[in-house]
Formats: sequence, C-alpha cells, structure tokens
Amino acid sequence: MEKTLELKKEVTILFAGDSGDGIQLTGNQFTNTNALFGNDVSTFPNFPAEIRAPQGTVAGVSGFQLNFGSLDLFSPGDMADVLVVMNAAALKANIGNLKTGGTIIANSSGFDKKNLRLAGYGDENPLQARSLDKYRVHEIDVTKLTRSALVDSGLGTKEIDRSKNMFVLGFLYWMYSRSLETTIKFIQNKFKGKQHLIDANVKVLKAGYHYGDTSETFTSRYDVKPADLPKGTYRNVMGNQATALGIVAAAHRSNMQLLYASYPITPASDILHELARHKNFGVKTFQAEDEIAAAGAAIGASFGGALAVTASSGPGIALKTEAIGLAVMLELPMVIVNVQRGGPSTGLPTKTEQSDLFQALYGRNGEAQVVVISAHSPSHCFDAVYEACRIAVEHMTPVIFLSDGYMANGSEPWAFPKSSDLKPIKPKFAKPLENVEEKYLPYLRDEKLVREWAIPGTKTLEHRVGGLEKEKDTGNVSYDPENHEHMVKTRAAKIAKIADYIPQQTLAAGEMDGDVLVLGWGSTYGAIKTAVNELIAEGYKVAHAHLTYINPMPNNIEEVLKSFKKIIIPELNDAQMVNIIRSKFLLPAIPYNKIQGLPFTIQEIKAKVLEILNA
Repeated sequence: MEKTLELKKEVTILFAGDSGDGIQLTGNQFTNTNALFGNDVSTFPNFPAEIRAPQGTVAGVSGFQLNFGSLDLFSPGDMADVLVVMNAAALKANIGNLKTGGTIIANSSGFDKKNLRLAGYGDENPLQARSLDKYRVHEIDVTKLTRSALVDSGLGTKEIDRSKNMFVLGFLYWMYSRSLETTIKFIQNKFKGKQHLIDANVKVLKAGYHYGDTSETFTSRYDVKPADLPKGTYRNVMGNQATALGIVAAAHRSNMQLLYASYPITPASDILHELARHKNFGVKTFQAEDEIAAAGAAIGASFGGALAVTASSGPGIALKTEAIGLAVMLELPMVIVNVQRGGPSTGLPTKTEQSDLFQALYGRNGEAQVVVISAHSPSHCFDAVYEACRIAVEHMTPVIFLSDGYMANGSEPWAFPKSSDLKPIKPKFAKPLENVEEKYLPYLRDEKLVREWAIPGTKTLEHRVGGLEKEKDTGNVSYDPENHEHMVKTRAAKIAKIADYIPQQTLAAGEMDGDVLVLGWGSTYGAIKTAVNELIAEGYKVAHAHLTYINPMPNNIEEVLKSFKKIIIPELNDAQMVNIIRSKFLLPAIPYNKIQGLPFTIQEIKAKVLEILNA
C-alpha cells in the first residue's frame, strides 16, 4: 500500500511504560538520532518516585517526553502529538497529556485482564472505550511481534521481552523517516562481547521498522527537516553532564586541581558518575560516607589550594549547612551544587521543584551571605557552573549553584565552546613574604574586599583557621563587639561588590517599557520564552527577563523591573522569588506558582499573562 509523506515543523512524542520497559533508553536513543539528524530537541524524562513500584501500576509508570523540530525550541512541548504506551497504567497516567486528535500507539499485550486490573480500569479495555474516539488509536501487539522475531534466538522469554522497546523504536524511526544507524552502533557498544544480545536487539529494531513499512494500518509517514541552528559543533547534552563538564573546564582554565566530594542522592548523582569518567583531566572524585563529610572534604581541599566542589539535593544541602557557614567564615572558595527536587524531607525525589531558593539565600545561622547562581537549561548548566567556579575562586567565597531535576535529566543540542574561548579564571594565591620578620595578615583585602589565598605549608604564610570570629586583617580569634559587626558587614559588602564584576541584566525576549515583564529564574526559562515570543507575535507588549545571578543581582535589575507596568514571576515553589523582589525593590510583583513536581507548560504561562493583561 502506498504511503504518503507529510512534512511537520515540530513533533512532541511521549513514551510511557513500566520502569523495566526501557522507556528512558528508548527516549534517549530517539533524541540522539534526531539531534544528529540536525533537529533542535528538548526532552523531559519523568521517573517514578517509588523504588521498584509494582509492575503494571500507575505508581510505576516511567515517562519520557521529547519535542523535536526544524524550529528553535526552548521546551519539551506541552501536549503530546503522539503517545506511546506499553501498558494500561501508562495510558491512564498520561492520556491527559495528549492533544485532541493525537495518536496513541499502544502495546495491546499490556492491556490484558491483569494489567487492566492493576491500572484500576476493571474489566473494561480503555482502547475500545468511546472516550478515546477523539484520538487516533493504533494497537500493535509489540510483545507478540518481538517474541516472533526472536523465536529462534535461543533467548529466554524474559530476555526477549526486554528488547520490545527496540521494536517500538524501530517503528518510530520508520514513522519519522529516520536512520537506524545511530541505535545500531549504540547496541553494538552497549553489548560489546555479547554477540547474541547484539543480534537480538538489532533484529527486533529492524522488525519494528519493517512492520511500519509493510503494515497497511499506517498510511502516513512524517518528515521533520533539520533546524537552522547557529554554526558550531554540537552534541546532545543533559544538564548533569553539562554541569560536570563545566566544573572540569573551570579547573583546567584556572590551572588548579579539582576535588569533587559528594554523597549519592537523586537527582544529583549523575554529576559524580560523569566526573569519574574524566580522570585523564586530573579529576579527583570522592564519594563520602555522608553529606557532612563531603562538605568537610571540600573545605579541606579548598584550604589546600584546590578547586573544591560538593553537590547534593535539598535534604543533603540541609546537612551541609554548618560546613557552608564555616566556609563563609574562612572566606574560602567552594562551589555547592544543589540539584533541586520536591520537598520537604524526602519529598518527591524524582520530581522537579524550585523550592530551595530561600534555603540558598538564608539557610545558615548568623549573617552568612553566599553567592547564588542559577542555570536555566541543560546546556546553560555548563556556562552557569563555570561562572560559579570563577566567582568562587576570584572572590574567595562559597557559591551555591542551583539546578533542578528538570534540567539535570533533560537534554538539548549544545554548541560547545573551545577551551580558549572561556573566560580565564585567576586565583589570587598569596606569595611568601620577602621579609621573614614581617607579620602575615591573612585577612588584608584588595579593592574587591577579597583576601589572598594562603596555601598551608608555604613559609611565612602561617595563619589561623576556624569557625570563631576573625580579627580584622590578622585573623586572630576576636570577641570584640565592634570587630564582629565590622567583619559581618565586610563579608556582606564583598558579596554585594561582586555585582560590579558580572554582566548587566538583559531581556531574553521583547523590549523595554512594556505592559508586562515575565521575570523568571531557573528551568522556567523555556516555557516563559516560548509563551512570551508567541504573545509578542500576537501584538502584545510583553517581555521576558531571566535571572542567572540571584545574589548579588545585576546592578541594573531595578531599572529593568521599573520599566514595566506589571511584573509576573512564575516559579515552581510557593512564591519565593516574588517575595525577594517585593522586599528588595518594593514592587508589587505578581506571583504565579506551581508545586506539582512538574514544569510549567507554555499555555499555562501564556494564559496567566493574558489574564493579567486583560484584568
């Protein structure tokens, strides 16, 4: 039967199934193939929160959403054009995310009586229900077809069923006119030395592709042209990968040793995994026995003259709090990475949130200000953490770098820079005193209010360290009331002065002097930018500004904010940044908050802006 070829500018696909169905691998392979083809891509992996949730239940559903196209994309899309479900629970959990008229591709074997009962459908098969009449439903018995393809493979049923995701992947490659080559190479590398598994997975991949070609059910294929991206050498990168590479680049450009000390925690653990692969760059990784030990190790490395980084998520950052306060008192450079997740306590360990902003700014005893920097997309994690390292080293201060689960696990094409293109990082190491009779003053400051970095063991640079208050210049222990106030204000002034050494705030979209400014920070960037661009195209006077530098903020931020009649601040928390803006600038900023473990959609942002415009 002749197949028609339809041209699409962008497509959003949502893969969903049990954790054991290989959903994340399927999504990543489809992403990599489209990225190498030249599409712009943006992804949103969505993991179940429960460890080994019962198979077939809604709690155990794993999802992976991908938006790819020939356009410049900033988010993984809102509603899906295509929903691929491996069982009934996956349909139940995600049907609300499919556009009216969208396509459902369902593994019919996942809709037997057992799966229907586990998903809470009872005896009624939803694939035959009238409620799905507004969608195009295609049932494929993926499990049966996979077993038929491997009937002579010699593999057991359990091993065969593990490769059914390859059948789905092959079918989608046919559907969107993509080559199998990238995934075949992946399979060969993944199962190197296990030829029987290579043969099985490649065979099922090709079986899925040929099923699309020979089945008369599917009469249309789709073509999504490459995107017109700026010139450069690209790779697909996830946020945690970009963070790790940014840290390595900072160590290289500062000509310093790197110690990364951490304790495993979702969703920050992949930074450790990535850094452990780069020992050829002199990277030293240390998996500590707990969060406190990791922070202590980082402080020790910094005291010894190394670039010191520790990372965690909200609960782990809480445990590191006392050590961060010590680093503030010592005025030693240290980068603390917080890959935020839903809280409090264990909260939603696999879901995204921006609820640690107050913790980053105020979550220490005493007056203990630190620099706070936030990334806004997976690839921007590289630039933002590199800048966090630069400021920490050049201004002798702890810096908290904020990412979140959405960015950490999401991916996008990244035109990576050359090392020579990166801003140099210049540590200010103290030199031995020429006059051995002269007394070294470890807290003597330059015009930036920054003290020198005295490496222990250097003759003539002996000095005291510890958490007790320091005497001005000498660093001796001091209980003098006026000295304490002077040092508190000096440490705060040093942080405030960093504003003179960071870029001015610019607009991500729109022009100054508009009706509404949408002010964002962190991973809300993609949804806000797309929504604002659409509103501008419709003739509205709106703009988008996004904060990378949160403490201190750029010197011109007040001027930018006061150029607009109204300010809306969308956040994945219960109104944290909006309270900061209100108190700092006395402006009636309007909060828009979502605390569901899910990112904003473009339409949610757009609807809120229109509501304010029409009020």
